[in-house]
Amino acid sequence: MELQVANGGTLTVNEVVFDREFNEGLVHQAVVAYLAAGRSGTKAQKNRSDVSGGGQKPFRQKGTGRARAGTTRGPLWRTGGVTFAARPRSFEQKLNKKMYRAAMRAILSELVRQERFVVVESLSLEDSKTKLMIAKLKDFGTNDVLLVSDVADVNVLLAARNIPYCEVTSVTELNPVSLVGHEKVVMTRSAVEKIQEWLA
Repeated sequence: MELQVANGGTLTVNEVVFDREFNEGLVHQAVVAYLAAGRSGTKAQKNRSDVSGGGQKPFRQKGTGRARAGTTRGPLWRTGGVTFAARPRSFEQKLNKKMYRAAMRAILSELVRQERFVVVESLSLEDSKTKLMIAKLKDFGTNDVLLVSDVADVNVLLAARNIPYCEVTSVTELNPVSLVGHEKVVMTRSAVEKIQEWLA
């Protein structure tokens, strides 16, 4: 299978990676698992055992006309703990490596079919100016672009950080959420070769 390179020429790619059927259920599962793993899960509240004090019985058992009480830290009291208190937890969902790689292959294949996948020889700028990056993005017809390179270029990172919907990432940090969340994915030739080594 051959892909057109934006600067001219073609690139032969593996059909195992770039010509797979789109599995919507698997891709959805991969995206949800990735987003869930990013949640901090640090929410916490105090229940009646966590609230300090309350060791002394507030008033005697009988004779006051009030309902009996053994502590002022129960959930019905103003100074009491929360009934069903939140606890720190992990939102991580299990997703096998084989399933994750299959989802990435399905996404990349669908991007190629929809003509949203662009291959370039390299991604580099002479200076870290935003206007230079905007001029470069005009070649792709949109600012909603994911730029993927195997070599980190400081000028590209600095020039793109102030452009809405433009994201710069490396092959090692590539994830399903970034791939499906942009109108176009622009990838260097060397990055495509590294992805093939990973997913083939």
